[in-house]
Amino acid sequence: MTDTQTQITDATSWRLIRAADRHMWNDEAIDSRQSFPATGSFDLAANAHGMLLVHNDDIVDAGAGFDTHQHRDAEIVTWVVEGALHHRDSQGSEGVLTPGVVQRMSAGSGIRHSERNASTRAENQRLRVVQMWIAPEYSGGTPSYAEADVNEALADGELVTIVSGLDRDASGQALEIGNGYVALHAARLLPDRQVTLPPAPFGHLFVVSGTVTVSGLPDHETPDDHLTLDEGDALRTTGTAALTVTADAPAEILFWEMHTSFDAAHA
Repeated sequence: MTDTQTQITDATSWRLIRAADRHMWNDEAIDSRQSFPATGSFDLAANAHGMLLVHNDDIVDAGAGFDTHQHRDAEIVTWVVEGALHHRDSQGSEGVLTPGVVQRMSAGSGIRHSERNASTRAENQRLRVVQMWIAPEYSGGTPSYAEADVNEALADGELVTIVSGLDRDASGQALEIGNGYVALHAARLLPDRQVTLPPAPFGHLFVVSGTVTVSGLPDHETPDDHLTLDEGDALRTTGTAALTVTADAPAEILFWEMHTSFDAAHA
């Protein structure tokens, strides 16, 4: 099998996309590594997995970023890995995001915003940020914004639900999102401790940092059903049971649990 691979067993499948195999886009000040091709004339729906349309891992130089631009009908979730991101939008929301603060922006009927590295050129601190777009359950909603600091919740190494539209999470601490079929989980893994990813019709595991081992995949060609993922690797799953993730050293992961696909939701 190649590094970018698909394994299918009856109704289950998984696809591993290595960091080096992602779509790359660069404009000198911004280096975007894209698990789904998002820059240019790409059909986001055609390349979607479940409800996930975009998953970009960007490095942004000090003082650089994205000037004010328009979004519509997208649930945009932002996760800063390194540095700080300054956000400002047409709804009056403005702030600086740092590692461990999750942001959700519902574009709805239309919102304009800018995103920039909060560091000055003199400070010369780079920004690394993961941005993810989920298709909304309904189009034309009211634009909204929310953020939450989840550093304390992540400190014990457990899997934490940080964004969710699922009914089961309505009374929890996760930020609400305008799609009732999805939830985003995060974990800062501790050595020799495991977390269990919930079973899902569609899943997307991304290794933010470190190296992890995933167990429980339906693959007889993988020794002991184990698969090793490194920083920047993404694992897309379809119809899998619960998976376990471990690490020998500190690592960070993001996992989308999705209970429908873009095609099914918009049929």
